[in-house]
Amino acid sequence: MTERLAHTPDGAPTRGPRGTIFEQRSVRAQSDVVAQLDVPELPVDDMLGGRARENAPELPNVTEVQIARHYAHLASMNFGVDTGSYPLGSCTMKYNPRVNEDAARLPGFAGLHPYQPESSVQGALRLMFELQEALGEIAGLPEVTLQPAAGAHGELTAIMCFRAFHEHTGDARSRVIIPDSAHGTNPATVSMAGYTVTQVPSNGRGGVDVAALRDALDTDVAAVMLTNPNTLGLFDENICAITDAAHQVGALAYCDGANLNAIMGIARPGDMGFDAMHINLHKTFSTPHGGGGPGSGPVCVTPELAPYLPGPVVARTDDGYGFVVPERSIGRVRSFFGNFGVLVRAYAYIMGLGAQGLHEASEQAVVSANYLKARLCAAYDVPYDRTCMHEFVLSGMRQRREHGVRTLDIAKRLLDYGTHPPTVYFPLIVDEALMIEPTETESLAELDRFVDAMLAIAQEAQAEPEMLKHAPYTTPVRRLDEARAARDPQLRWRPTE
Repeated sequence: MTERLAHTPDGAPTRGPRGTIFEQRSVRAQSDVVAQLDVPELPVDDMLGGRARENAPELPNVTEVQIARHYAHLASMNFGVDTGSYPLGSCTMKYNPRVNEDAARLPGFAGLHPYQPESSVQGALRLMFELQEALGEIAGLPEVTLQPAAGAHGELTAIMCFRAFHEHTGDARSRVIIPDSAHGTNPATVSMAGYTVTQVPSNGRGGVDVAALRDALDTDVAAVMLTNPNTLGLFDENICAITDAAHQVGALAYCDGANLNAIMGIARPGDMGFDAMHINLHKTFSTPHGGGGPGSGPVCVTPELAPYLPGPVVARTDDGYGFVVPERSIGRVRSFFGNFGVLVRAYAYIMGLGAQGLHEASEQAVVSANYLKARLCAAYDVPYDRTCMHEFVLSGMRQRREHGVRTLDIAKRLLDYGTHPPTVYFPLIVDEALMIEPTETESLAELDRFVDAMLAIAQEAQAEPEMLKHAPYTTPVRRLDEARAARDPQLRWRPTE
């Protein structure tokens, strides 16, 4: 692969890939100078217990500066929140303050080992305990475990606690109710926990159809599982009626905490009648997002469910702080707190903002989303046109119906304007959905830049629909065959013949 030039529609060039590190190799290049061996040489095969490879690895011959430039170039090809706006609805890709990174890298935190005696890590245990206390207060659900490694892991942990609770009380059940706007992880969690899914529809206001919910409820329902605000970015106006209805038949109410970014410091799920929720620290409390981890999805529950939490949890002891195992614990859901650095970042974020700061962050996220919706509603359809929370859903049906331009085309074209596309085609109950979340960390100027890009694309859909169908034009890699990539992935580089 040689370096190529891609072009925008107006002819401005942008540099494409430089090629793989193997394609930059040279027979004469090298990046190290090895000193002469001054100790007795042992046969490699003896040193490796007979496991030495027969042939040397085919590593490329390159200089140190080639290596540095290669990886710097790869980094420059990535799109992230440090390089541009990332309005990814339902995933809260907001800026992570660097002071949190500094805190996580303090030697007393970064150098810990999971097998250290509790007496030697009292500072870390105190931080974990105080983080549990803070998350419990924010959620209105005072008992907390920090064990789960991600949001979906937290969901599974909570539903397993529900199952243990019902079984301990001699009231085992078989069904869990979820709304049709649920995150995809919700039905997966229900199935993994051994329950069957019962889906209920949304009403015309974008909330749960309460009448349909009541019809689905009976004494075989273990839980009602929903997100509030929901995946349409709307606060369910009937939330207390929903949790009350669940409790009337002995079911528990679970809150998917993915959208806590809209209500932290303002409203508490525990006060709405929820019995448990998970919290995505990467979405709400400014810790790293994605990349395979480490992640964190703490679970907050009522005192009645505390005995079933996975152990150990951090508690006060006679000697300061230590690990304890709840009385009827479901057991461990992971081995060690290898994501401790993530917990430090979340703690630093909460302590840095304080109660008032968290409140203001939520308010700003809601104001920013409503501002964008108000400015874009004339150019795009708004399926549920009511005050939203931290995110909202547009539809590209007008563009598809009138000009043959799909939501995917709109999303790909946004890349040419330097903005990462929002979530597309979700939630499934909205045709040609564009799910947009600006977060509280984007400035008014950046919000206006996003609006200008979306309005310009709406104009392009009308004037040059074919041009949109081949976007993006300025990215290192153009539009790929995504269907084939999913079915026939090429996971390694192979040299050409």
